[in-house]
Amino acid sequence: MATTTLTGFSVMSLLSLGYMSWDLMSPNQVENEPDQTFNDRSPVQQPPHIIFIMTDDQGFNDIGYHSSDIRTPVLDKLAADGVKLENYYVQPICTPSRSQLITGRYQIHTGLQHSIIRPRQPNCLPFNQVTLPQRLQQLGYSTHMVGKWHLGFYKKECLPTRRGFDTYLGSLTGSMNYYTYESCDGPRLCGFDLHEGELVAWRHRGKYSTHLYTQRVRKILAAHDPLSKPLFIFLSFQAVHTPLQCPQEYIHPYKELENVARRKYAAMVSIVDEAVRNITYALRKYGYYQNSVLIFSTDNGGQPLSGGSNWPLRGRKGTYWEGGVRGLGFVHSPLLRKKRRVSKALVHITDWYPTLVGLAGGNESLTEGVDGYNVWEAISEGKESPRFEILHNIDPLYNYARNGSLQKGFGIWNTAIQASIRAGDWKLLTGDPGYGDWIPPPILPGFPREYWNLERHIKPRKSVWLFNVSGDPYERFDLSEQRPDVVKELLARLVYYNRTAVPVRYPSEDPQADPQLNGGAWGPWMGDEEEENWDTVYKKENMEWKRKFKMFKSKSIFRRLNTRMMSNKI
Repeated sequence: MATTTLTGFSVMSLLSLGYMSWDLMSPNQVENEPDQTFNDRSPVQQPPHIIFIMTDDQGFNDIGYHSSDIRTPVLDKLAADGVKLENYYVQPICTPSRSQLITGRYQIHTGLQHSIIRPRQPNCLPFNQVTLPQRLQQLGYSTHMVGKWHLGFYKKECLPTRRGFDTYLGSLTGSMNYYTYESCDGPRLCGFDLHEGELVAWRHRGKYSTHLYTQRVRKILAAHDPLSKPLFIFLSFQAVHTPLQCPQEYIHPYKELENVARRKYAAMVSIVDEAVRNITYALRKYGYYQNSVLIFSTDNGGQPLSGGSNWPLRGRKGTYWEGGVRGLGFVHSPLLRKKRRVSKALVHITDWYPTLVGLAGGNESLTEGVDGYNVWEAISEGKESPRFEILHNIDPLYNYARNGSLQKGFGIWNTAIQASIRAGDWKLLTGDPGYGDWIPPPILPGFPREYWNLERHIKPRKSVWLFNVSGDPYERFDLSEQRPDVVKELLARLVYYNRTAVPVRYPSEDPQADPQLNGGAWGPWMGDEEEENWDTVYKKENMEWKRKFKMFKSKSIFRRLNTRMMSNKI
């Protein structure tokens, strides 16, 4: 595990739920579940059972202890009696967050630094990466995944069951219908996307995904003996990603919210809250709880266009502003030494890999070369985090900022390139970080569709920003001109990281991936014996990107010219 220092900067410095007679909700009821009394007999000397729960697109302001309009009593109580992570970072979109959790490596070290893995791309998590569940299997764990994968599936070798999970139930693509499990990647390119193991799970069509996934987790807990071997469950909810769908009875409690998208979104968050309640109930019922660690994390910032909110943070999902990368997170466990507190320790999603391997009894040799740090002592005991720096990303394929140049980067770094890094209190952004306004929770009934254009869409006229995010977490005061010394240091760090980057893996879409050519369902379409030259694909894509960029520049010139002409007419 690499250690880095940067001179001139200051270093940043689970409940016993008890038996709470919660009746289980009928949608989550497990069929033929044995009737057992609570049995918390798990020996402390055994490595802990680990339950990692990830939500999709849940914003910073979309949980009860941050929000005034969304009610999450279970999550609030688990967080309050555990450790809230209030200096916790994820990635701005789905695939990067999941890849960094599973590998413990920054995107620049896996080739996934650009965008997401599209359903028709012959791409997946690199085969040379030893995944977190594979490490836990080596340490004697039974490993299970339930929910959204989104790390590629063009070959069977890419599937969760080939990357370290003993069992799998979930979707392989990025989004789908919550009931029919239909996932589309463009007009007339739709297919069924629910898989059990390596087979298509047609029989589950019609079941609401959050309920289905919760039911599966409880079945795993009911069937496993907690005293036989430790358990790792990765529950990756589809919720609260679009489409905004949920049973009507969950919407009614939010009838006071005039905004329809926010109302449905809040209802979906409440279903997640109910699901976590039923899972924690099962942990106690089947004897896991006393020797368990439950981690809750979002995968990226919320999307205000779809009812989410990151207020008062700046930006949204898909951006490198705090609203896109500062995540919701907490740890709940009886094994925590200092509970019921808020942690300001700097934690990044890559840190879960070495932290969980360490909790499982693995030594440092099993996490050699990863970008994450073991932060268990910082979380459990309140010690200082070993992490000082976070590389949010360097994306050489994203649209270059028009106002960026090597000159503006002091000859150190081309500021047209989209990149972001944090070191200590300081955060630097270059290129185009994405939409950068501060967006309050949606209130107007028709918002966001009818009113979105009333919001400020300010095209940045610069390519370098510097913030002291400890003192200015809302990123309102750009200090890049006042502190060029800090800017230079952080630009030099970007150069350092860029030298270690592997080529971007972002291949062209393959028409053979069409679900209609594969029985109507998304799934592997390429044989494992078929080999590809990844570097060649990268070079081809890079040339295509340059061609598109030139086209974009010429189009934008005509667009500005046309705008001026229309303005003169008006």
